[in-house]
Amino acid sequence: MEYRRLGASGLAVSEIAYGNWQNGSRPGCVAAALDAGVTTFHTAAAWDGGAAEASFGEAFSGVRRDEIVLCTGVFWPEGPGPNDAGLSRKHVLASLEGSLRRLRTDHVDVYQLLRFDYRTPVAETFLALSDLVRQGKIRYVGTAEWTAEQLLQAHEAAARYDVPFVANQPHYSMLWRVPEAQVMPVGERIGVGQFASVPLAQGVLTGKYRDGRVPAGSRGAGPAHARPLLIPELLERVELLRGVADDAGLTMAQLALAWTLQHETVASTVVGASTPEQVTENAKAAGVRLDLDVLTRVDQLLGSFVQTDPRLVWSPPAFSGR
Repeated sequence: MEYRRLGASGLAVSEIAYGNWQNGSRPGCVAAALDAGVTTFHTAAAWDGGAAEASFGEAFSGVRRDEIVLCTGVFWPEGPGPNDAGLSRKHVLASLEGSLRRLRTDHVDVYQLLRFDYRTPVAETFLALSDLVRQGKIRYVGTAEWTAEQLLQAHEAAARYDVPFVANQPHYSMLWRVPEAQVMPVGERIGVGQFASVPLAQGVLTGKYRDGRVPAGSRGAGPAHARPLLIPELLERVELLRGVADDAGLTMAQLALAWTLQHETVASTVVGASTPEQVTENAKAAGVRLDLDVLTRVDQLLGSFVQTDPRLVWSPPAFSGR
């Protein structure tokens, strides 16, 4: 495993991070990640009704707390009430207390604001975060899927209230390069590093949907976000990447993960897994450096299926490439 500094901070994160967004408490995955040198773990209060955090709390019960970088986040609804979602002071404080309880810890290393809240002043949110930093309950603050303009608002509020704002988590993959035009340059300027999210495009870039077949139990087989990507023309292009991966001595998943790490502002790429074996294989993408020929072939093969428009807010894209 290789490690990088997160933004302008001194915090070291593993190049491959493990997230349990859609994988919950799959047996053995956390242990496999730790064995592979993964130190950075992502979850959120609202995922699986809090069960995702609880599974981490149980999995880390025998792990020395300072050995891991634990990231969780707030924004999505956690209950039926009008104050059970968003980034209001009330919800941020209540949500973190629940997260700490489920995670069985007294602090979170990176507390992430998982979307921008148009109903709550940014200053209100960061004043609450400042209180939590002083109380020792959070070490650093991050955002997820914030635009460049929103990042600048956060940077200003963070400076005003002395909050260590160091991370953003955009969707970023070979197919979804929207953050490159504005979000990543602004992040670099203000000292914010990137956690690349959904780097395998919901499994499409692993090649498991080859020939249009949808494996039982895969995300494409259910009401998952991969379905809009399961179009024959795109799957044909992705299948051509198999030769690129073979020539580089990598699996298709390792190629896709390593690709995100080539961008200098990406500190870590966050990936889930269904089995411990997947975790072990994914971790081998750390430290891989892709040469210009490989990067060029990727660009040529994916062609117009690549999304780059900085005006796009992430949603499962309906590709219409040629």
